[in-house]
Amino acid sequence: MKALSVQNIDMVYDLPKGGSVHALSNIEFDLEGGRLLTLLGPSGCGKTTLLNIIAGFLGPTSGEVYLGEEKITGPSEDRGMVFQQGALFEWLNVSKNISFGPRMKGARKSDYLPEVDRLLDIVGLSGFGDKQIYELSGGMQQRVALARCLANDPDMMLMDEPLGALDALTREKMQSLILHLWNDTGKSIVMVTHSVEEALLLGDKVFVMAPRPGRIEKIYELPFAHRALTEDPREIKKGADFQEVKEEILSFIWEMEEEIMGRDEA
Repeated sequence: MKALSVQNIDMVYDLPKGGSVHALSNIEFDLEGGRLLTLLGPSGCGKTTLLNIIAGFLGPTSGEVYLGEEKITGPSEDRGMVFQQGALFEWLNVSKNISFGPRMKGARKSDYLPEVDRLLDIVGLSGFGDKQIYELSGGMQQRVALARCLANDPDMMLMDEPLGALDALTREKMQSLILHLWNDTGKSIVMVTHSVEEALLLGDKVFVMAPRPGRIEKIYELPFAHRALTEDPREIKKGADFQEVKEEILSFIWEMEEEIMGRDEA
């Protein structure tokens, strides 16, 4: 898998009525191929902006991003995106949603149909290929979105709050699915989440970001994602080591939020 290199990224938005917002400042890191990085922090810290720059949807004001030897200058099939809402095509059934990328690249039906069936099995939706999107629950739709992303065989999967709209039980099941997809495919994943618990469980590397301007304040290398592949995730979350890191990060984010509110009131 290709390594990701983010080199001295700054992002400044000019406002329509004058002035500007410094969204990101001096973001710099290298991420080895095959890692699962979660981005965490208070609202306004630039998590989604950073993800969109890695995706190629936004160009930074300064700095560069590389995936392997290739400089990122726009969207590419080597990076697949999964959004909070599946962004699925309502007029296509499940199979046609999943096969959309290969079909656009001119793949033959005899090549992509077996792959669609394989991906449906991987995400737990065997037999649902002919279903319409509106017939599926939110969790099932996100499974389709994951399968559609995998159908393009990207080197890196980018996820922007992919589980944020799900109920608690479905969210836990989807967390396990993401972990097993990561382990089984060996793909790199960068995932934005507002949930501290989710970030710690899924990220074998976690960045805690601070706002105004957005920057990386803390970096954690954690064992919980690997442990959750063979242990009960609920038991891991109850553990003293998990709770200790969780409380540390919650306190840190709470302090940042208090500082921001005080700054705004001033």
